[in-house]
Amino acid sequence: YLHQQPTRVLRPPPSIHPTTTMAATSFVQQAVAKTLGVNKVAKGNKKVTKAAIEFYGPDRAKFLGPFSEGSTPSYLKGEYPGDYGWDTAGFSADPEKFAAYRELELIHARWAMLGALGCITPELLSKFGGVEFGESVWWKAGAQIFADDGLNYLGNPSLIHAQSIIYTLAAQVVLMGLAEAYRVNGGPLGEGLDKLYPGEAFDPLGLADDPDTFAELKVKEIKN
Repeated sequence: YLHQQPTRVLRPPPSIHPTTTMAATSFVQQAVAKTLGVNKVAKGNKKVTKAAIEFYGPDRAKFLGPFSEGSTPSYLKGEYPGDYGWDTAGFSADPEKFAAYRELELIHARWAMLGALGCITPELLSKFGGVEFGESVWWKAGAQIFADDGLNYLGNPSLIHAQSIIYTLAAQVVLMGLAEAYRVNGGPLGEGLDKLYPGEAFDPLGLADDPDTFAELKVKEIKN
C-alpha cells in the first residue's frame, strides 16, 4: 500500500534587503574612492572586499569593539585609513586641522619606519656582511661622534665624517627640508601628484593599482 507523504514546501532563508546591501556597498566604495583621491571607483571593480568593510564605513572595527556604541564622534565616519572612532581630544573636529595632522602623522610614520630599518641595517651588515662600523649597535653608535676619530658613515671617513653635533643637526635639517620641499612641490618624477600617496614613479611595483588592495595597504601602513 502506497502512503502519500504530505508535500513540504522549503522556504528560502531570510536574506538582507537589496536596498541595505546596495547602501552599504555604496558607502564603502565612496569611502575607498575618497581615500584614493578620485571621484569614483572603477566601474569594472564591483567587489567590495572584507578588508574594505572591516576598516572603512560605519560598520568598521572601532577602538572599544562592541562597546563603541555612542562613543564615536559624528565627524569620524570611517572615510580615512586608521579611523577607529577614537578622538577624545577633538583633534579631528576641524577638517583643516585634521588634514594637517593626518599629513604630519603619515609622513612622520614613514620616516620612523625608515629609521627603524636604519637601526638594524648596521648590525646585520656587521654580523653577516663583515662590514666594520666601530660600533654597530644603534643606541651606542651615536656616542662615536665624541670620539677623537668621530663618526664615520658605514665605517668610511670619505663618506660622512661627523665630529660635530651642530653640523650634523644642520645637515639633517637641510636634507629633510629638501626632501619635504620635493614631496610637496613635485619634481622630475611627476607634477601635480597627491602629497600623501603620489603613486606613479613612487609605486614601481604597482601596489596601488587595485583600489581595494590600496585601501587595505594604507591601513596596514599607518598601523605599522
